[in-house]
Amino acid sequence: MNIKKELETKVGPAGNMHLNNIDLDPLTIKAVMINEVVPADPLQDFYGIPEADYLKTTIPLFQGTGAEVTSMQDILQLGIYITNAVKTPKTEYAIDRSNIENSLPYLETELSLFPNTKVIILMGDVAKKAFNMIAKKATGKNAIPAVSTYKLRNSEIYYKGIRVMPSYIMTGGNILIEKSKVTMATEDIAAMLAMIR
Repeated sequence: MNIKKELETKVGPAGNMHLNNIDLDPLTIKAVMINEVVPADPLQDFYGIPEADYLKTTIPLFQGTGAEVTSMQDILQLGIYITNAVKTPKTEYAIDRSNIENSLPYLETELSLFPNTKVIILMGDVAKKAFNMIAKKATGKNAIPAVSTYKLRNSEIYYKGIRVMPSYIMTGGNILIEKSKVTMATEDIAAMLAMIR
């Protein structure tokens, strides 16, 4: 299945949105990681060029767990799909709620493509907000409580039988500055890997 074609068939033409133009077997995916926002240059996204900016921070997080990964293909082989909550590049420092809302139909449909998902890991506050918007639309309430991520990390949160884990952003220069968040994101990825093995 080509993810971009499938999403455009089900939701409609993406216009200026960046969707993952990759082919994969959706049945092999056991975990989905939701990052905050697509980069300005699609080549720097997870499925862009081999040395893409987003992989420069993501691959070391996986390697920190002991996983032997050097590429996005290796991560997919583990049964992990990575996507972005917001499908349009940000134009300001903060991401506006309307940007999240505009991308939501694509994210919601994207999550529905993987019937064997056991874990969804939310990498950052924008991912958490987007997921809560999906949950609220379906159930009338948030899936993730409005509490700091570090307080939620050891909570067992489930949504429609899937474990949902709030974590920290895994892309961008800031991750390299905040070592404690790198440690916590690595621990969360290790927990996710343990759940899908």
